[in-house]
Amino acid sequence: MNTMRIDIINPKAAKLLRDLEDMNLISIQDSSKKGFADVLKKLRSKAKEAPSLEEITKEVELVRSKRYAEKSN
Repeated sequence: MNTMRIDIINPKAAKLLRDLEDMNLISIQDSSKKGFADVLKKLRSKAKEAPSLEEITKEVELVRSKRYAEKSN
């Protein structure tokens, strides 16, 4: 069995693929719902280096302070 990743540009192509699946010529697995680990892997592959614990802490504190400010208004 060969596996391929195909990006569908035209919706007509999706219908053709579904027709092929209905004829039991191909099998389609929906991979649009990526897991958290896959998203992290993709993000990390684009980063030059991992953020330090201090950088992560600062970002978390910034987001929390914004969230608490919104809730109090």
